[in-house]
Amino acid sequence: MTRPSGTGEATPASPRTGDLETLLLPKDRQPRRATAVAALRAMSWRSMLKIKHIPSQLFDVTLFPIVMVLMFTYLFGGAIAGSTDEYLQYLLPGIMTMSVLLTTLSTGMTINIDAKQGLLDRVRTLSIWRPAPMIGYLVADAFRYTSASLVMVVVGLVLGYRPAAGVLGVLAGIGVLVGFAFAFSWVWTALGLVLDTEKAVMSVSMAVMFPLTFLSNVLVDPDTMPGWLGSVVEVSPVTQLVTSVRGLTSGVWEGAALLWTTVYGAGFLVLFGALTIRLYNRQ
Repeated sequence: MTRPSGTGEATPASPRTGDLETLLLPKDRQPRRATAVAALRAMSWRSMLKIKHIPSQLFDVTLFPIVMVLMFTYLFGGAIAGSTDEYLQYLLPGIMTMSVLLTTLSTGMTINIDAKQGLLDRVRTLSIWRPAPMIGYLVADAFRYTSASLVMVVVGLVLGYRPAAGVLGVLAGIGVLVGFAFAFSWVWTALGLVLDTEKAVMSVSMAVMFPLTFLSNVLVDPDTMPGWLGSVVEVSPVTQLVTSVRGLTSGVWEGAALLWTTVYGAGFLVLFGALTIRLYNRQ
């Protein structure tokens, strides 16, 4: 490769350091390509550092759930269930699920911002496993989902929530919830790569999530709804997830709900995961 000199003559361009290493070092001493695990660990850690340096990112997974559980318990608990204590036992797993699912929306906005700033273009030039950056975002977000769940449980215990299944049941419920949220987040990663601005991502995401979460059994039993509406609510993925979490935390085995939660989660993961990687590779 050449470049013009000050006298108008072409002179050889200086090779980059990486090119020199490739040309001069024997193959057994050349830097090895990072493994998929190493690349994923590095990308996940990068996303985790954002939370460390911008702790305000944890506000939406702490303050919002607390406000929601306090508001619904003490404003509507007596009217819906007869007492706030009884309603809290029903409400808390639902609010925990809703809070975590709403938290997944930030994934799409983060990816959209990074794409517009050129960060994904720089990462794409690295010799690493291609899906690592996208999966890294979601692995770091799983920490936020877990934090939101634990905050909700602690607040619930202070208010009088008593899960019949004990610690193991609560951990199992959180595990199912975080696993589903990881799969569901791929919907927003694809959206973040398709839309032009983070505001557009937020608008579309909220337009989808609010009907999806409120048309469920998060707040009330579908049996109290009109027949046609109850039938719609029963097939919602959010309803199946909430039923699974409620069952695990209360010690009631909800096999059908767990099966449908797994089916829905696998569908989101396969369909939107593949779409996200395809969009990322084509950008």
